[in-house]
Amino acid sequence: MRPVGVISDLDVAAALAIGADVTAAQAAATEHVSISAEQSLRHAAQLMAEHGVSHLIVLDAAGGYPVGVLSTLDIAVASVGLPTEDQAS
Repeated sequence: MRPVGVISDLDVAAALAIGADVTAAQAAATEHVSISAEQSLRHAAQLMAEHGVSHLIVLDAAGGYPVGVLSTLDIAVASVGLPTEDQAS
């Protein structure tokens, strides 16, 4: 499965604020930026800054399939050493 778009909390809020009755596909940003799962967070932050986005689709290095979404908040949490959801349990 290949991603067709990315929908963020801001996309949802914007659609709801104008009272739009739209699908996720209609509200999602169809232009998206991806990164290999093996790339560094520094590279991810650079891509976000270059493209003006706050989320990246993370792709499996071997097959190019989506394995997750990386946000600016994820990078901030990692940079200060806070535990992730997986580590908090």
